[in-house]
Amino acid sequence: MSEATSDPMSLAAQISKKGLPPVHKWNPEFCGDIDIRIARDGTWFYMGSPIGRQRLVRLFSTVLRKDDDGEHYLVTPVEKLRIQVEDAPFLVVQVDEQGQGEHQNLYFRTRTDDIILADADHRIWVAFTNEGEPSPYIEVRDGLQGLIARNVYYQLVELGTERVSDIGRHFGVWSAGEFFILGDVE
Repeated sequence: MSEATSDPMSLAAQISKKGLPPVHKWNPEFCGDIDIRIARDGTWFYMGSPIGRQRLVRLFSTVLRKDDDGEHYLVTPVEKLRIQVEDAPFLVVQVDEQGQGEHQNLYFRTRTDDIILADADHRIWVAFTNEGEPSPYIEVRDGLQGLIARNVYYQLVELGTERVSDIGRHFGVWSAGEFFILGDVE
């Protein structure tokens, strides 16, 4: 592994260059693992210590990619470094609604300031633990998901409504003309 890959500041300098193609088009060689981990609460760690500079975390998040092998990588035009992600690489910390009912649009903001409109390409879904606890997610971009923070999930529940369809009665929210199921109505 080159020296640039062992230091996040060097990596940041490489990826901050302007005029590069989008990360999903870059096809560099795999260079190995880098000791960066994204915790379930959205905190980024380097060598076991939290990365305190939010601008650096934001920069890294812009070159984050999830490949077909299910692994997460920081990708530059010349290097591809595997990182560890405990759950989802993004944490959704805010939701704003515009409109109401079927004409409602829900805009989500991640901890790294990505803004996502829940729509057909950015779906909301809920996974449940064995104990029945919800873990709500939204598709952020290119196969990368965001875990919706508990307080934001409660806001969604407040905005929710029941809907009857061919597959049953569900509770969920509308956004961009799509209905996203948060749970079944019993």
